[in-house]
Amino acid sequence: RRSGQYTMNHDYSKKTPDGSSFDRSGSQDSLDELSMDDYWKELENIHQTRGNNNEERVALVVKEPDEGELEEEWLKEAGLSNLFGESSGDSLESMVFLSTLTRMQKAAVEKRVETVTQTMRKKNKQHQIPDVRDIFRLQNDSKGKVCDGSEPSTVRTSGNEIEAQDGAKGPKFSLGMDKQKSPLEDVPFSDTDINLEISFAEQAANLKDSSLGRTCKDGGGDTLLPNFRLPKDKTGTTKIGDLAPQDMKKVYSLALIELTALYDVLGTEFKQQKAVKIKTKDSGLFGVPLSVLLEQDQKKVPGTRIPLIFQKLIAQIEEVTLETEGLLRIPGVATRVKSLCQELEAKFYEGTFSWENVKQHDAASLLKLFIRELPQPLLTVEYLKAFQDVQNLPTKKQQLQALNLLILLLPEANRDTLKVLLEFLQRVIDHRDKNKMTLKNVAMVMAPNLFTFHGFCSKTIEQSEFAMAAGTANVMRFMIQYQKLLWTIPKFIVNQVRKQNTESQKKEKKDRAMKKLLKKMAYDREKHEKQEKTPNDADVPQGVIRVQAPHLSKVSMAIQLTEELKAGDIVARFLSQKSGNVQTLKKEEVFLYEIGGNIGERCLDDETYMKDLYQLNPNAEWVIKSKQS
Repeated sequence: RRSGQYTMNHDYSKKTPDGSSFDRSGSQDSLDELSMDDYWKELENIHQTRGNNNEERVALVVKEPDEGELEEEWLKEAGLSNLFGESSGDSLESMVFLSTLTRMQKAAVEKRVETVTQTMRKKNKQHQIPDVRDIFRLQNDSKGKVCDGSEPSTVRTSGNEIEAQDGAKGPKFSLGMDKQKSPLEDVPFSDTDINLEISFAEQAANLKDSSLGRTCKDGGGDTLLPNFRLPKDKTGTTKIGDLAPQDMKKVYSLALIELTALYDVLGTEFKQQKAVKIKTKDSGLFGVPLSVLLEQDQKKVPGTRIPLIFQKLIAQIEEVTLETEGLLRIPGVATRVKSLCQELEAKFYEGTFSWENVKQHDAASLLKLFIRELPQPLLTVEYLKAFQDVQNLPTKKQQLQALNLLILLLPEANRDTLKVLLEFLQRVIDHRDKNKMTLKNVAMVMAPNLFTFHGFCSKTIEQSEFAMAAGTANVMRFMIQYQKLLWTIPKFIVNQVRKQNTESQKKEKKDRAMKKLLKKMAYDREKHEKQEKTPNDADVPQGVIRVQAPHLSKVSMAIQLTEELKAGDIVARFLSQKSGNVQTLKKEEVFLYEIGGNIGERCLDDETYMKDLYQLNPNAEWVIKSKQS
């Protein structure tokens, strides 16, 4: 038996904490009731499988961090390690970054810097205490607005002093937030609309301050899930995968700070866990880290983003039919699954494994085994607890917002694999009339496979295992039901990225201007001005954009912007220009991209209104290409 694995000290029958039994009535509604029966049965199957596996696996040890260590790690993850220690105040980049934060985000950063500062004082470390007056004087564009729709904050320069826990006094680290409440934009959003334009933490703070906040708690109860939707955004919805890697790095930092701010506002503790490194397999299929698997798979299939065995197991399950009753719930025969597992390890990559005789329930068991056997959870050691804690947030909308941010924080390999899994689970649910696997049934069966991970042993599990089971099943249900919403990058975060890019470009421009000044004597001023003129300024009249399409027969076109012109219309216009000497591309294979200006690169959805986007980023270039090129 693995040390530190999640264990149960009661039987797995349908028991509630008060000892009463669940009863599946024969009524029409019974399939739609939250039956914990499937959860406990699945957990029992998992333990039997582990019991049959004689091979000892090293349990993953989760390290309890020292005081201040969590906050220090958090600041590093958020790209703000230079707010403390020896390098304090070195980076202009941090100045730019901090200037784009909302009030609640700033509060979250201040709180962590304060803890680190006090801990370092306690430890008598030589520590340079950040002084916002000298180091992080935020650029205060008096006319501009910060990304949550509120006025930009001014920097406090008075020496605010607080009593440190060890009795030492020092200036409180401040990013210069006003005490006043941020006036949120008065946008009419319904209860089921997910507002992506205003920071989630700001929305939560606003709700908390209003009388509404005291009555709107709906918790993680098992009422029907609301039909949440994203209101149309004229400048286009940004999905994960639409932005360039350099902008995604900024998205990660902002999502981490935003999630922390949201948890702070709602009074829920947000703690990243840290795994102690353990020796893992460096080849094979089961029990191999995702990164290692993908590395070996990419040698076979260049560019693959999902482990080949994972893809094949899903394909094998679907090949038969998704109408099989009890699919995913009914386990395969344990001895057969173990033998298949060993055979796959030996023959999968050689291509000599015979799939013909693999039974559907066995393939489903292998798929779940693959997820459980990963050396680190699919939802990662760092964030597994945060995913579990989503159930503690007051409203379903806030739970959804937190999940959205958590998905943004997952490493690419984990996120891509999770997406393929959730899409597959939805296809199983689509056949619920025949296979009797509703959203709740599938969530109950899959939750133990994603959330009860070896090495995550909690002292409180015995008392709260029932609540945890129901809670994680609910989180699982949310991830399946709202997967399309969860893979969206909130507009307020994209706007913060745009603002960072704009501010960075201003600084670079100033640096370039200084260099040019030194060479000024060697240049003729008029020629210099002509050089600075971009082709767009010279060739393209007002209200017209130049669109490039290097891979299509019509490689360039001037497009007149109108109120109704959408990105999809421009792509269609290019594709209608047929030519025999060019490869035929389908509409779904090519996209219009916004490149440069205040964004690295962004793939536009077809419904993007071009005039609105042009006003948001007038210096961008517009290119039509496929996602691969």
